[in-house]
Amino acid sequence: MTSQARDIKQHPLNDGNVAEYLQTFPDFFERNGSLLAKLRLPHMRDAGATVSLVERQVEVLRERNQSLERKLKELVDVARANDGLADRIHRLSQRLIQARTLLDTINAVETSLREDFDAMHSVMVLFMEDARSLENSAGRFLRSDSPAGADIKTFESLLQSGKPRCGQIRDAQRDYLFGKDSIEIGSVALTPLGPKGALGILAIGASDAERFHPAMSTEFLSRIGELVTYALIR
Repeated sequence: MTSQARDIKQHPLNDGNVAEYLQTFPDFFERNGSLLAKLRLPHMRDAGATVSLVERQVEVLRERNQSLERKLKELVDVARANDGLADRIHRLSQRLIQARTLLDTINAVETSLREDFDAMHSVMVLFMEDARSLENSAGRFLRSDSPAGADIKTFESLLQSGKPRCGQIRDAQRDYLFGKDSIEIGSVALTPLGPKGALGILAIGASDAERFHPAMSTEFLSRIGELVTYALIR
């Protein structure tokens, strides 16, 4: 028995030993080309079929490349979506800058949500005293209420958090915000206006139950809330 055979018998090889050796000596197959040609591996898709090690490597690289392409496409799609949102927020900012009165500001928000964001179901609830006299002028978009009101109390956790929230809401909340259109609302994005919603709530409804889901990012909603808040207190 040779010393190499005795060494293997005393220290049997395992997957880890082989992998470590090949990583340490990456030129192994260059020095043993005939062995590389003889190695056959089970085919991933065809039962009973075999392919060469080189063919398997090509297949693995092809699958890895396809995975990277899918990830790149996802990143590009996200970047395009974010770019589109940034452009809409820019248009909202322009409308708010041009507003000269509280009513102008409210109308600018409603117009931007409808025309720029395709939000056909949106409501702004304001706790500001000046908003009470504007309800008729602003139409169904504006609702004036008191932060101590019974309906507003159902949004207390949202107001206390001071952060936007997306998803489905209780029937009573939906009916309060959207009235007769509430049956069409499948999901809602809620944004407190001001610190802990001191000024009110901005609500955007969608018929699609997955349009606003709890796991989605609320960064752009926060930016919209901040812009509207600054415009209202101006």
